[in-house]
Amino acid sequence: MDTPNTAPLADIRILDLSRLLPGPLGAQYLADLGADVIKIEDTQAGDYAPPSLRAVCNRNKRGLRLDLKHPDGQAALAALAREADVVIESFRPGVAARLKADYPTLAGHNPRLVYCSITGYGQTGPLRDAAGHDLNYSAYAGVADQMGCGPDEPALSNVPVADILGGSLTAAMGILAALLDARRTGRGRCLDIAIADGLLASAAVPLATLNAHGATRPAGGDTLSGALACYGQYRAQDGRHLAVAALEPKFWTALCQRLGRADLIPLHRDADAAQQAHVRAELERLFGSKPRAHWLALLDGADCCVSPVLTLAESLAHPQFVARGMVRQVRHDTYGSGAQIASPVKMSGFQFAIHRQAPLPGEHTDQILREAGYDDAAIASLRARGIAR
Repeated sequence: MDTPNTAPLADIRILDLSRLLPGPLGAQYLADLGADVIKIEDTQAGDYAPPSLRAVCNRNKRGLRLDLKHPDGQAALAALAREADVVIESFRPGVAARLKADYPTLAGHNPRLVYCSITGYGQTGPLRDAAGHDLNYSAYAGVADQMGCGPDEPALSNVPVADILGGSLTAAMGILAALLDARRTGRGRCLDIAIADGLLASAAVPLATLNAHGATRPAGGDTLSGALACYGQYRAQDGRHLAVAALEPKFWTALCQRLGRADLIPLHRDADAAQQAHVRAELERLFGSKPRAHWLALLDGADCCVSPVLTLAESLAHPQFVARGMVRQVRHDTYGSGAQIASPVKMSGFQFAIHRQAPLPGEHTDQILREAGYDDAAIASLRARGIAR
């Protein structure tokens, strides 16, 4: 039997030197599962993410500020690394080495250390030193080309899928695998996580089309992007939308029967584009004739894969997510009140909790340095010289 509320990563310590979204969110995933994550920021700009973003990507961490350009700051990092299990960094290639925060240096102090570098394009290749953001990585990975309702209507997502899927989740997966191996062998590993690689590796559906047909279809032209009328969003009379995903015949049949349009059943996945355009126009006309609430009531209980398109605020209040414990309301003296989305990982013997809200820069500096072996006089010296804050 599991001990009640035993965090699976309770004995893991992570030094998080990353900024903005991919690294901090990946580290938070691990903090939520019990890891002791120390967010290390420099003594100048630090993590310059907006406070609202900082608050939702850094909970369950402690905060430390160190000047890693100074030898004494580098020595403090080395002392922390000796007792750490993981280091996460998101510097551009070459920067960590200049700060003595690279894998060879830190692994020299701790051979079992798992070291994870998260960059846009990785430590090798012609784009190694190129600057970029989520959209750039998505563009290079062939994913931006697949987003939107048509080749002339490219779409941007406010959920940065490259940063999160290619960065945060890929890094967390790699870290957990390397930790398991380090426990088995006593040797750590260096992880080279390129956000563009991670997103490219997730492009399974367009890759299947490419392999089967010799080319991908343009945005809006594949099964899941608009080619089929049975899979898409439809606007109701009140301007709200319904998500229709009746891909399988049984769902399409149930939908058409409930709508009183049994004549559309044979046209479910007709390969003729004109027929699909006809079905789409019929559904647009039908759904546009009544408010969304009417259609939700009509389809209630029908096994047809139709759902309302909710705003995030509506999602946070939805009974499904409330029942799953996915939403927590918190108040922070500096970052203000707001919602936090809980860890989506549910497992026996463990209950997610927010033990700490996102730390202020350097909030736990003295505590962490004491744990690394520094006495009060040494800490005061580091502070007086601006090396620790």
